[in-house]
Amino acid sequence: MEFFATTASPARQKTACAIVGVYDKGVMSDAASELDRRSGGRLARLIKAGDLRGKSGEVLTLADVGGPAERIVVIGLGARGSFTRKAYRKALTAAIAAIAKTGARDALDYLSLEPVKDADRYSLARTAAEVAGNSAYRIPDHKTANKRAKSTLRRFGVAAERADRGAVERGLEHGRGIVAGMATMRDLANQPGNVCTPTFIANTARALARDHRSIKVRVLNEVDCRKLKMGSFLSVTHGSEEPAKFIVLEYYGGERSQAPVVLVGKGVTFDTGGISLKPPPAMDEMKFDMSGAASVLGTFKAVAELELPVNVVGVVPACENMPSGRATKPGDIVKSMSGQTIEVLNTDAEGRLILCDALTYARRFKPDTIIDIATLTGACVIALGNHFSGLFGNDEELIDAIEAAGQRSGDRAWPMPIGEEYAEGLKSNFADFANVAGREGGAITAACFLAKFTSGLKWAHLDVAGTAYQAGSNKSSTGRPVPLLVDYLINK
Repeated sequence: MEFFATTASPARQKTACAIVGVYDKGVMSDAASELDRRSGGRLARLIKAGDLRGKSGEVLTLADVGGPAERIVVIGLGARGSFTRKAYRKALTAAIAAIAKTGARDALDYLSLEPVKDADRYSLARTAAEVAGNSAYRIPDHKTANKRAKSTLRRFGVAAERADRGAVERGLEHGRGIVAGMATMRDLANQPGNVCTPTFIANTARALARDHRSIKVRVLNEVDCRKLKMGSFLSVTHGSEEPAKFIVLEYYGGERSQAPVVLVGKGVTFDTGGISLKPPPAMDEMKFDMSGAASVLGTFKAVAELELPVNVVGVVPACENMPSGRATKPGDIVKSMSGQTIEVLNTDAEGRLILCDALTYARRFKPDTIIDIATLTGACVIALGNHFSGLFGNDEELIDAIEAAGQRSGDRAWPMPIGEEYAEGLKSNFADFANVAGREGGAITAACFLAKFTSGLKWAHLDVAGTAYQAGSNKSSTGRPVPLLVDYLINK
């Protein structure tokens, strides 16, 4: 989708569809008033008749209105003093849903001119690009009939004051990159497990490198991993016929002397739970267990599209977790790349077993920061639901920076504790520690396990089990936390 900014007045700007707002009690925005005059007072008559009250969420589409706009989509904005960034996103989402029913090929947003008390013009433009761009996304379709109709919207504009045009154009450009990254993540995560295998993820990474010369990719096979003594990672893939892949991506947009940010993404392409088999209901959703890996590739796509002046390394351990006669059994002891031994009490706590070797491997890049991303625990979903990702780490400054990125991007994360009290539950009679503790605080004890491999590192962990995908009838990847990660890197 093409994005653009315009400073032309509503009375002169041609568009297939103009998006304007009306506040509570029928108070028209300036853009709505201007288009109302060009339409001969049509909006005013609807307000007077009680057909347009300006209540939040109200949507009305008008055609054949006269003037430069072929159609006007009028959105209720609620009380004027209460129009927030969240309300702006909600209003724009409703407007674009209405536009999708018209077949319009271009649209222009005038809501961006309204006073929003918790966002600047850059933030609104970036939000507009994300909402409009994501509206065009379609799940990879394996249907032979009744395929999903493609979006007709091709161009989307944001109105701006002359003094704000530069900020608006920058916001649109950043939003465009984030949308591209989210689409990359969603395309990967939405594929079924028999398509999106570890090899498929590796080939997708190679395709990214072909499309963007700024990205370099190396793929290690199981023999390579065995030489590196990644016993913990390889223990998870023992039961699978699919070969594991250890994928390394590198992007150097800053000075080569600048220490990189390393993103580590969990890439379990299907998780049966192994010998500790999951219950059948909703097991199909375990194709999303590679969402951490997909978010790393999506972030690299966005960073390369935007040519950000930062250095980023991606580390993606990719494998399946399957039961078989060769699979790791509860009670088995494995040795991690760090040399520490782990008693595997639950083979369904496999994400931490592949991440710990990836964290150890990441040390060779002498990172400024390491952030791992994983659909790690159902306990995080119980704790935070589907709205916030769980945020853990060992550096307050880093935690604050990631939380702030989540607030700016609308892709929020909630800081959670790590403490020795929780790590006590990981003690083992037979190995250095176990891979699980008790039921209580499961997301925290999982983070405590990972923390055992981060000594001396500036590290954060994002548990995205509740936010990376949505379940039920609308089952699909959300593209999160690509917006958060890209925002963090933009502000880095």
